[in-house]
Amino acid sequence: MTPFTSPTLGILGGGQLAQMLALAALPLGVRVVVLEPDPQAPARLCAEHLRAPYTDPAGLERLAACDAVTLEFENVPVEALAALSGRVPVRPGGELLARSKHRAREKEALRAAGVETAPFVTVEGEADLTGALEAVGGRGILKTSELGYDGKGQVRVSGDAELRQGWEALGRVPCVLEGFVSFEREVSLAVARTASGEVAFGPLVENVHRAGILRTSLFPTAAPEGTEDRARESARAVAEAWGLEGLLTLEFFQLPDGGLLVNEVAPRVHNSGHLTQDGGGVSQFGAQVRAVLGLPLTDWAPLLPCAMVNIVGTANGAAPNWAAIDALPGTRRHLYHKAPRPGRKVGHVNLVAPDRETLRERLARLETLIP
Repeated sequence: MTPFTSPTLGILGGGQLAQMLALAALPLGVRVVVLEPDPQAPARLCAEHLRAPYTDPAGLERLAACDAVTLEFENVPVEALAALSGRVPVRPGGELLARSKHRAREKEALRAAGVETAPFVTVEGEADLTGALEAVGGRGILKTSELGYDGKGQVRVSGDAELRQGWEALGRVPCVLEGFVSFEREVSLAVARTASGEVAFGPLVENVHRAGILRTSLFPTAAPEGTEDRARESARAVAEAWGLEGLLTLEFFQLPDGGLLVNEVAPRVHNSGHLTQDGGGVSQFGAQVRAVLGLPLTDWAPLLPCAMVNIVGTANGAAPNWAAIDALPGTRRHLYHKAPRPGRKVGHVNLVAPDRETLRERLARLETLIP
């Protein structure tokens, strides 16, 4: 494409990730079209919104006319991908999505790429429960193979009776039982790869969860020296083994000895990378747009220390103290235009500071202002 063309990017999904992808695409001269059935889709405010099911023939016809199609969530109907196949580049592609949306296939593929994971066994039926807990070390987390996110679809188990009860509670569906890992911190790192094989990396980010939902992300991390290099090696191995076209985020457990285990993979921009929006330089959203459309690609680590705190709906309806947040130096709010409900992400606040010490001081203050 020449510098004067106006490429069009299609997105399957119209939530907050699509909204932020569209906002990053506009300054690059890229128009965005989203296919999303929700009439209140956040991305409708900054992109052409095709309000229709993901399998809608007319909607898919419009996406097929784009220069490329990407996604904001893994569980895209296979019928939609099949309808687009051979008509428009879909990045990441269907094979990678099928792998990453299913925990057992994902972990098997990670190991095949030479990346370490926690010990695990697959539970397809009742017979698989026998000896499963012992095989992963006696304690573990039982997770549904598909559709679980933000702490949903999983239960901790430390005995055979608990394992059986947990499987019953999850609906007797196919699951993965992961061995319990004693880790020092959780970190994440994203990798982008173009169709021509050009690779770039995001920053190593430290993450803290609350009730299974990401609460805070921090850059730079307190991880030992060399951790980012090892994370990049793993990310590159996965990107190349899986034939990635687009962007993929890996979540890791950093062990006390400095080792890394991949916990989960998301074939898209990730909540933990939102801080790149305001840290200076390219954001993760700009990186995904570039990788999908084959635009010049570069690493996208922030230029300044930065952090992010999620805004999640509460049971009592408590709201952030916006006046105090806006008065705190270095803050910038990002709201998703979604009605709050308990456990629902409705926005985040990014925080930037000139140095690590100042960042941590301001972050401690910011944490008190967001319920």
